[in-house]
Amino acid sequence: MQDNIVDTLATRIHQMDAPIVVGIDPILEYIPLSLKEHFYKKYGHTTKAVSEIFFEFSKNIIDSVFDIVPCIKPQIAMFEMFGSNGIDAYTKTIRYAKQKGMIIISDIKRGDIASTAKSYSIGHLGNIQIENNIEPVFNSDFITVNPYLGYDSIEPFLEECTKFNKGLFVLVKTSNPNSGDIQDIITERKQPLYIEIAKMVNNWGADYIGNKGFSRIGAVVGATYTDIAKEIRKIMPHTFFLVPGYGSQGANSNELIPFFNKNKTGAIINNSRGIIYSYLNNKKIDEENYAKSARNATLKMIKEIQEF
Repeated sequence: MQDNIVDTLATRIHQMDAPIVVGIDPILEYIPLSLKEHFYKKYGHTTKAVSEIFFEFSKNIIDSVFDIVPCIKPQIAMFEMFGSNGIDAYTKTIRYAKQKGMIIISDIKRGDIASTAKSYSIGHLGNIQIENNIEPVFNSDFITVNPYLGYDSIEPFLEECTKFNKGLFVLVKTSNPNSGDIQDIITERKQPLYIEIAKMVNNWGADYIGNKGFSRIGAVVGATYTDIAKEIRKIMPHTFFLVPGYGSQGANSNELIPFFNKNKTGAIINNSRGIIYSYLNNKKIDEENYAKSARNATLKMIKEIQEF
C-alpha cells in the first residue's frame, strides 16, 4: 500500500472530527451589498470588480472555517462565467486556502477524450512546463470528473494523481433531481446504470488504495439518495465518497449513515450555500458578519453529524 492524499484527508477529518467540506460557490446576487459596493467603487461594474469581490468573499469564508473543517470545494463554474478575471479569483482562492493548510476538492466535472483529458489533468493536478520553467497552475488536491466517456477519459488523470499525490472523485450518482434520467436507466444486465458505474469506478481504484484502506479514486454520491447509497457502499467498500446535497438540496444528518463504512469513515459531506449564505436566513446577523454566520452554520452542521 502507498501513502496518498486520501490518507491525508482521512487523517484530517479524524483530527477535526468533522467529515465536512465547505463549498465555495460565489453568486453575485447573494454576496453582501457592502462588499460589492466597495469594489464597484474602485473598479466599476466590471469583471475585474467581480473577481476582487469573489476573492474577498471566499477569503473571508476560508478564514472563518479553516480551523474547524479540513476542506473547501470551489465550484469553478461560478468563477469561470466571469472569464479570465473570474479564473484569477478561483486560482487565488485555492492558493489562499492551501496557505491555511486546507485540502482542495475542486468541483470541475471534467470528462473528455484522452488527449483533452490529459490537458485538464496537467492543468488542474500537475505542473506546466514552459521551456525550463516548471510550475503548478491550479494545484488542486482532488477534482471531480465525469466517467461517461469511459476509462480512456479517466486514465490520463491517474498519471498526475500518482506523480503529484492527487485524487479524483468520479460522478456515480449525483444529487440533482433529474439525475435518474440517465443514471437510473436499466442496462442489459438488468440493473441501473449507476450500479454499472459504481462497479467500474471500484475496479479503476483497486490499484490506488492507500494505508487507510481507501483509493485515491473516490466517488460522488448524492446525499438525496440514501437507499441508493446503501447499494453503492456495498459495491465500493474501499472508495471515499464525496457527498453533495446536504442542506439546501434537502438532505439532513439522519440520512447520512449509509454513506459511511462500518467504521463510520470514508465519506465527506459537502455544504455550500447553506453555510456561505447562512446570513441571509438569520435576521439577527447583519450582512457584514456573513463570515461569522458561516462559521456558526459550520459548527452547527458538525454537531448534527457528530450526534448521528
